[in-house]
Amino acid sequence: MKKIFFTLSVIISIFCFAQKELQPAGSEILDTVEGDLDGDKIPERVVIYTTTDEGELGKIREIQIQKKSGGTWMVLSKSRNAILESAGGGMMGDPYQETTIEKGILNITQAGGSSWKWGYTDKYRFQNGRFELIGHSSTYGRPVDYWTEVDFNLSTGQLNYNKEVENTAEYGQSMQEIYIKKGLKIDLQNRNQKEPRKIILPKTKEEVYL
Repeated sequence: MKKIFFTLSVIISIFCFAQKELQPAGSEILDTVEGDLDGDKIPERVVIYTTTDEGELGKIREIQIQKKSGGTWMVLSKSRNAILESAGGGMMGDPYQETTIEKGILNITQAGGSSWKWGYTDKYRFQNGRFELIGHSSTYGRPVDYWTEVDFNLSTGQLNYNKEVENTAEYGQSMQEIYIKKGLKIDLQNRNQKEPRKIILPKTKEEVYL
């Protein structure tokens, strides 16, 4: 029994040491999930940190995808652009919702707003030596006015847009559009820019932001 307890203590100590070695100085762990992201059937570890660095909208977040190699955890990829800052949700405060891994896909969900609410989920796949954005789904709107839904498959380029309008007197009629937009190269490193990527749909002239 003592031997088992000692072994577990050693394992926990090694884990904590490895975690601290990779953790940005002074940061706090916001979330941790595990799952196979590169197809080798060995789970990677995704850790999201709240750093001590201040951005325009609160503290900057860092996401790390960590891989075990030779018994040691190493950073496979990391970014400070994929997770919004700690106060980036507006009146709702922290925009971070959750991170999951499903069938090798990394899903990151964030949301915010006040009376007008927004939310989105980014889907990343490890390919071409990096975590590329392959899918994006979002909602935006306010009750009694309108709601928009966007489902964008970046792999095929198909963007499905749907706007359900309740307040037609002010916002016009509901509308839908399917648009093919290929060639966008977005990954963990360049995900969120100071100027959001804007797509103007050719038929409805609606604007979609990434």
